[in-house]
Amino acid sequence: MRRIITMTVNNRPGVLNRITGLFTKRHYNIESITVGHTEVEGISRMTFVVNVEDERTAEQIIKQLNKQIDVLKVNDITDQAIVARELALVKVSVTPALRQEIYTLIEPFRASIVDVSKDSLVIQVTGESEKVEALIELLRPYGIKEVARTGTTAFTRGSQKTAAMHKTAFII
Repeated sequence: MRRIITMTVNNRPGVLNRITGLFTKRHYNIESITVGHTEVEGISRMTFVVNVEDERTAEQIIKQLNKQIDVLKVNDITDQAIVARELALVKVSVTPALRQEIYTLIEPFRASIVDVSKDSLVIQVTGESEKVEALIELLRPYGIKEVARTGTTAFTRGSQKTAAMHKTAFII
């Protein structure tokens, strides 16, 4: 079961190492990690995408993360209304004759060409993980040389209720 866990932490040396160590010791697989500064100086935001066996395991992770030094707040936002994005750079082998075909292919994805060379293009795409994955699969037949992905970064939408809250609102 895939979970998206966000946390705010004090921006100090060793914090990321301690948190990833917690996941490693308990044999939880981290699919992706994104870390960056927040709007508050000295505070960073981390987004982890992890695979866990069940709901109980996810709850245990949250409890263990909350006990960590320098962790200020932990949220499992998987079941909430969220905005989630990922960035990927994809280097594709392309002859000059195929460039227009690639431009046409990436246009519906709102992707852009960020580098052009004699024998390759670098394409930048942002969006939900499924969108990024779909574009990569379409580009695969052209010959992908390299892929660099950021992993998912996410937070909850403003003033929107979760799916569970919507259900109870209709029952009343």
